[in-house]
Amino acid sequence: MLPALRATSMRTALPRFPRQSVVRWQSSAAAGPGEYTSILVSQPAPGVSQITLNRPKALNALNSTLFHELNAALRTLSSDDSTGCVVLTGSDKAFAAGADIKEMKDKQFAEVYKGDFLAHWTELSGFRKPIVAAVSGYALGGGCELAMMCDIILAAPNAVFGQPEINLGVIPGAGGTQRLTHALGKSRAMEIVLTGKNFSAAEAAEWGLVSRVVQEGAVVDEAVKVAGKIAGKGMLAVQAAKEGVNAAYEMSLTNGLHFERRLFHQLFATNDQKIGMNAFANKEKAKWTNS
Repeated sequence: MLPALRATSMRTALPRFPRQSVVRWQSSAAAGPGEYTSILVSQPAPGVSQITLNRPKALNALNSTLFHELNAALRTLSSDDSTGCVVLTGSDKAFAAGADIKEMKDKQFAEVYKGDFLAHWTELSGFRKPIVAAVSGYALGGGCELAMMCDIILAAPNAVFGQPEINLGVIPGAGGTQRLTHALGKSRAMEIVLTGKNFSAAEAAEWGLVSRVVQEGAVVDEAVKVAGKIAGKGMLAVQAAKEGVNAAYEMSLTNGLHFERRLFHQLFATNDQKIGMNAFANKEKAKWTNS
């Protein structure tokens, strides 16, 4: 959570990069014209769906409308067999510059507590297909939390991350204190959360928050390439692999190893296990059936 930054300060803080292209060839799961107002849904490559946050005047500030649309799109893509992996991105200036504080500044404790405010923000973390975040510009507060809900984060050189909620008299409310600590360790996460300081794409890569920094102007294209590689694998194994890696955050090593082994065993009940191993033995390319 944090307020959207003013566009004027953004222009002075960030270099200008070529505009990211959004291919609008619609998949069977993509929204029809007018269905969404705060996101764009497209399919830039076979097996890959792309969701682009689309509140440019507000630097993609996160509000309830945007999250309801994002969740609706993810539910559609979850049941779409033509989508094997999703790319989530924003604009060159801002992946998401934070929460729309105008929406929450006057709320009271009873309202946010009884309504479990922000719970709908975390639905993305339960999405079973892999999500690759392509981050350019600011990913602050809720924007940083949104990126951390994704499975892989690729960052442009101008990406800026942070959890400045402390400057608003609150703390991160959508996973910032938890996921950042898992990724960076207690001391570094504590410094970032308590001081509200931002950190660069290079620092995020060095510390392990992002997978890597991609050359200027290419982060979305690279995310689509990565997503395409994932979408070309057997989806049952891909989803089991995602489940196994995520379990490492929740379990002890002993329990995690047991869980991993059970996932491994279960895949021997699939056609794709036979297809993949026979193809390898015969030096052929596997033709997955996702069954």
